[in-house]
Amino acid sequence: MNNNNNQTTLLHRFLEWERSTPDAIYLTQPLPDGSVQDYSWRQVGDQARRVAAYLQTLGLPAKSSIGLYAKNSAHWIIADLAIWMAGHVSVPLYTTANADTVRYVLKHAEVRLLLVGRLEGEEAGWKAVRAAIPDDLPLIDLPQSSAGEGMPWAQIVASTAPLQTVALPTPEDLATIIYTSGSTGDPKGVMHSFGAMYAAPAVTGCMYANGKGTCSSDRLLSYLPLAHTAERAVVEAVSLFSGCRVFFNLGLETFTEDLRRARPTIFLSMPRLWGKFYQGINDKIDPHVQATTFADPVEGPLMKAQILSVLGLDQVHTGLSGSAPLPVKVMAWYRQLGLELLEGYGMSENFGTSHFSLPGQVRVGYVGAAIPGVECRIGDDNEILVKSPAQMLGYYKLPELTAQSYTVDGLFRTGDRGELDEQGRLRITGRVKELFKTAKGKYVAPVPIEAKLGNHPRVEASCVTGVGLAQPLALLNVSPDTRAALATAEGRDKVVTELEVFLADVNSQFEPHEQLACLVVVSEPWTIANALLTPTLKIRRSQIEDRYHGAIEGWGASRSKVLFE
Repeated sequence: MNNNNNQTTLLHRFLEWERSTPDAIYLTQPLPDGSVQDYSWRQVGDQARRVAAYLQTLGLPAKSSIGLYAKNSAHWIIADLAIWMAGHVSVPLYTTANADTVRYVLKHAEVRLLLVGRLEGEEAGWKAVRAAIPDDLPLIDLPQSSAGEGMPWAQIVASTAPLQTVALPTPEDLATIIYTSGSTGDPKGVMHSFGAMYAAPAVTGCMYANGKGTCSSDRLLSYLPLAHTAERAVVEAVSLFSGCRVFFNLGLETFTEDLRRARPTIFLSMPRLWGKFYQGINDKIDPHVQATTFADPVEGPLMKAQILSVLGLDQVHTGLSGSAPLPVKVMAWYRQLGLELLEGYGMSENFGTSHFSLPGQVRVGYVGAAIPGVECRIGDDNEILVKSPAQMLGYYKLPELTAQSYTVDGLFRTGDRGELDEQGRLRITGRVKELFKTAKGKYVAPVPIEAKLGNHPRVEASCVTGVGLAQPLALLNVSPDTRAALATAEGRDKVVTELEVFLADVNSQFEPHEQLACLVVVSEPWTIANALLTPTLKIRRSQIEDRYHGAIEGWGASRSKVLFE
């Protein structure tokens, strides 16, 4: 690591890597024809400086909001750097956002220019939102853009001299506005300073490589949305802070190939993907065969190494998981392979810098202790209160909500309920506003029950509900394999038996008033497109409850343990 201690923003950090290691590869981008394009720090800087110079010719007011609407790619990060170099503020949009959300964010953030790249559904995805984009909003097309209506990136790079004097920010300056996924209403614009984005990788070193931190030899694979805080913090911020290499994923069909190419040393994923890896290996190697072989002192290590190699995870020194609890058996399987998955907890409002499990200190059901520099305490209603070095500046255009979101002494009100153990490790027990009361007058917290339901491989998502019912019930969004199995009587009977056994096991872990009356398998999958999942695949509780409101009472009164919509 070079002497960068006086560089207190990620843009300063980038300029140092551009100067000190210009020919080292920073970004690796797979292309649709199967080839791969590498970009050195010098090349990234050259393109970013040329686009920044072009942005400055547009005469936009200082610190204008510039939208970034694209799937992850090398040019997503290059565009972000260009926006900063020109003295502006980046506003990422989810490529899975619907037209209403796109319209809202563009208007609310007062976006003056939109950079468009590849989108979900490619050209069809662009047409689906085109009407939400003002006709007078200038567009720039990133390479492989789904729009094809704006100034081409390549033309700007070819015709514009690189910016020599970069607009260097201070740590207090606004760097980006990250809009929340909108699980509880309109998305909120979370304002983050350059200082907060720098603080995140600076204080989270304890999470990586058994406490050694990150370094320039690390490798990352970018595939989760860069519009979301988690990927922005673990991939963009860490890579700029440490000078390490980022590989990109072109799409779902090339994911395995892209992962094997990257051989990441740090890998962030969500429980669903960790589970798919686990199930995929189980489909190829019977779990009983695995258990027998793992116990063999000679063959065991060989099989474990082979499994990790096949997955592309053999070089991972830090495996991270978030957004939802990991199923216990999945976590245990990876630990057998020699990869201890570390769960964490963070929010858009603190740039994901809050709590994380550390190697050797993992407690199942807990998300770890506060990261050094983070203050945490449990407040009224068991609400988790946090003060982080990466705390937001506030919600854009919502000063009253910003003020209401903090305690008198400056801790952020997360809205999550939790408890701390004797080592300060945090357990999430639900949302403050998601408690509901049954007909018996008893309060039920849905999140812990949903976490248990997530342990079954057939369950992709669940929603526990039951306001005014004698007992709560759970709506289940099941896996595609399960939906296929339901097409036959034999398959349906098998699913019912499995879920009945599972329901009994889940209920045995809760108080009588929390036990579920039944499990209801819904007919239509919950997706981002039908607005029942957020862009980060969290359930939209109120929309789901509204969708099934008319049937919930009847399901609750049924004596069946497993029902189908």
